[in-house]
Amino acid sequence: MALIRSILFNLLFFPGTAIHCFGVLAVSPMGSGPVQAIVHSWSRMHYWLLRHVMGISFEWEGKLPAGPYLIAVKHESMVEAIDTLRFADTPVVVLKRELADIPVFGRVTRRYGVIPVDRDAGATALRQMMSLAKQAVVDRRPVIIFPEGTRVPRGARPQLRPGFAGLYRMLGLPVVPIAVDSGRVWPRGFVKRSGTIHFRVGEIIPPGLKREEVEARVHAAINALNLPTT
Repeated sequence: MALIRSILFNLLFFPGTAIHCFGVLAVSPMGSGPVQAIVHSWSRMHYWLLRHVMGISFEWEGKLPAGPYLIAVKHESMVEAIDTLRFADTPVVVLKRELADIPVFGRVTRRYGVIPVDRDAGATALRQMMSLAKQAVVDRRPVIIFPEGTRVPRGARPQLRPGFAGLYRMLGLPVVPIAVDSGRVWPRGFVKRSGTIHFRVGEIIPPGLKREEVEARVHAAINALNLPTT
């Protein structure tokens, strides 16, 4: 059953994604509103497929505040990378530059508003990242970052990447940490499982803390649900 569900999900999700991508390109001359509407429709499609095709349910503990926050999310699967567009208010997402450079899809992400990160680039790329992040705050959009830097296997607790502390210091925003255990049902590989994904919104962390303190608090909060798979 898990294999059948996974095949059906992919047969629906990827063509649906292509339709939404070309829809964004078509409405781009009309401004940011229509672009954001189509991207959010894509995220809702993904959520619907997870629930009704994959048999995955979602449970939330806590609620996200409105306004410009730095939202730090545990990253175990593709699920939260897309679902953040649904549960946050028009967020700007920090992502790998490779994703923003994918033909068509990359253009869509940039039209919506993302902050591409090139880990191997120097000061110029860092300044560009900070400029985009500042613009997000001006627009009162939350900034979502996966502070461990990339998707990690269930049970892994790597240290935070340096870019998180730099963004935190430069933006001067409170941090909302979110723990997630999506790796339980959405591991690497083709076949996924049904089940429940839990999200836990941690205590808001104020701006202005020393790097060691904010990193320790964020690391603990985003790994609050991080228990080995049984």
